[in-house]
Amino acid sequence: MNVEENRLDGDCLQRITRALADPQRFAILRRIAAEPEVACKDLVEEFPITQATISHHLKELAAAELIKSRRIGQCAMLSRRQDVLAEYLRRLHEQLLPASGSRPAATLTSRPDCRSDE
Repeated sequence: MNVEENRLDGDCLQRITRALADPQRFAILRRIAAEPEVACKDLVEEFPITQATISHHLKELAAAELIKSRRIGQCAMLSRRQDVLAEYLRRLHEQLLPASGSRPAATLTSRPDCRSDE
C-alpha cells in the first residue's frame, strides 16, 4: 500500500482479497480485530489448528498489510491495520457499487466460466 497516497493499487486489492478468502484466516483476522491487541500465543490457544498453521496465516495477513505486530520480549502482539481495512472497504465500494450512471472499467483479461449446470 502506498502510505503517502493512502491508496491501494490493484495488486494490493487482490492480495487482500486472497488473504480474506480463507475462512480460517478470516476468523483469525476477526479475532485480532476484536481487541486493540492480541497476543500470538492466545491465538494458538484459541484456534484448533497448529502453531505452524497459525504462523502461516499470520504471515499471509501481514503480507496483505492487514495486521501489524510488535514484540514484547518473546511475545508477539498483533493488531489490525485500520487504515488498510478502511481503504480496502472504500475501494470495494467504489468498484462494486459505483455511483449511479457510471460504469466500472473491466479489468479481467478473460472471463471465468462459473456455471455449474454443464
